[in-house]
Amino acid sequence: MPELMLDGHALRVADGTSVAAALALGGNGCSRTSVSGQRRAPLCGMGICQECRVTIDGRRRLACQTLCRDGMQVETHP
Repeated sequence: MPELMLDGHALRVADGTSVAAALALGGNGCSRTSVSGQRRAPLCGMGICQECRVTIDGRRRLACQTLCRDGMQVETHP
């Protein structure tokens, strides 16, 4: 079971869990803040909508397309 850091808080998830699912399990489900200040959340689940963009280990990634791994650092705030 991988343990990752989600916005500074430790979260342990089952093997094969996507980062998008981890957002729902360990946070408020939101992945980013829009330019107008609204919180956004994953929508399509397949990478088309781009709403699930997060920073993972310092790089912008799609949460729905990324599996959690041990030690991963996930940030939803830029």
